[in-house]
Amino acid sequence: MWQNLSLRGRINLLLALLLALGLAVNIGRQVAEAAPRVQAEDQSVIRLAREFIEMIVSDLNEAPDPDARLNQIARDLSRLRHVSITLRDAAGNPQTPPRLDADADTRGPPAWFVSLVHPEQTAVSVPVSIHGKPGSLLITSHPDDEIAEIWDGVVTQLEVGSAIALALFLLMMNVVGRALAPLRALAEAMGELEGGHYEARVTPGGAPELAAICTRLNHLAATLGEAVEDKRRLAERAVSLQDIERKEIARELHDEFGPYLFSLRAHAGALAKQADGRVPSADAVRKHGSAMLEQINALQQFNRRVLERLRPVGLAELGLRQALESLSRLWRESHPDVAIETSISTALGPTGETADLTIYRIVQEALTNVFRHAGATSVNVVIEPAEQMAQDGRVCARVRVSDNGRGMEPDQKLGFGLVGMRERILALGGTLNVVSGDGGLTVEALVPTSAA
Repeated sequence: MWQNLSLRGRINLLLALLLALGLAVNIGRQVAEAAPRVQAEDQSVIRLAREFIEMIVSDLNEAPDPDARLNQIARDLSRLRHVSITLRDAAGNPQTPPRLDADADTRGPPAWFVSLVHPEQTAVSVPVSIHGKPGSLLITSHPDDEIAEIWDGVVTQLEVGSAIALALFLLMMNVVGRALAPLRALAEAMGELEGGHYEARVTPGGAPELAAICTRLNHLAATLGEAVEDKRRLAERAVSLQDIERKEIARELHDEFGPYLFSLRAHAGALAKQADGRVPSADAVRKHGSAMLEQINALQQFNRRVLERLRPVGLAELGLRQALESLSRLWRESHPDVAIETSISTALGPTGETADLTIYRIVQEALTNVFRHAGATSVNVVIEPAEQMAQDGRVCARVRVSDNGRGMEPDQKLGFGLVGMRERILALGGTLNVVSGDGGLTVEALVPTSAA
């Protein structure tokens, strides 16, 4: 049952139990103090009654009619509220009428309560002797008024305490309901987020803790919405980049491969005609053969460039270190006026095929941007282990390519190449940052490796 109760129901139930327990403890305390209180009242009344009787009967024998005087005393003392006094003879037989009980219409405490606080009546016998004739006055306590007063106090405490407890309970229910009201809004907002409605928001309210949760949920919803939008844009951009790359490859195949193949076909046709002749011309055969060799050489270079774009040649065979050295050497040969320094830490260790290809592409794209746009005279490439770990616990490699060029304009956006690299690194669980300043541009990336 407890597990099926809501948080509001549990709090209200606990409040009700605490209020009921407090009321029960207070009433129990009054009941526990009732018996000593009644007993003290008994002892006090009987002591006073005994002293009073002893004082009155001390000179009883000097009265003209001692028996009549004694009966009159017994009748007068029977009118007292808290005690009853009965005249008895030597045999213990009562000589005065019994005490009249309270009216039946008068509502007194229940019998169980009387038995609880005053189970036995207290009685004391005072001996009386008239002219040598023995007798006694029996003093019996009747704390009915005291018990009734205590019972009225218990009933009043129960009624007033119940009313106060009920009022407090209703007040606390209202306070708890208002305090926990944001929970329903939070549940509804989470349901909307689960359904993909990332624009859902919750108005912060209630206790400071719940208001903080509402604020953080709104921030989470905004972050999720941005992440989903970024994912959509990245997917759109990835498709766009693929289309652009395919168009470039198609254009190169059409512009480069087509003319070379046409030229080879023309020279092959010319050689075939020379073979059909009775006396082939050696110069003509040599001329067409040399032209075909040049075309084949050009096709091989073009094929190497296309393969390099699709996948670095020699990366799997030679390894990352030698592949990067070969890439740097090619750039040095084509741009001898730019100093390229490449440093690969020996503590890097094996990074894995995917990480090797990503690191290579980062350096390749960064160097391409340097020679196209930066106008730099110095480039520094550093690859080393990173102190930061990936979210899944993998070791990261830090790739930093910095130059002393002109950097980027304040409102300039990243090109398609760096945007594509960032998307690829994010997909692997890494990060890529581009920092531009007066001293040039720095591209720094954290690439998760295969090492855990």
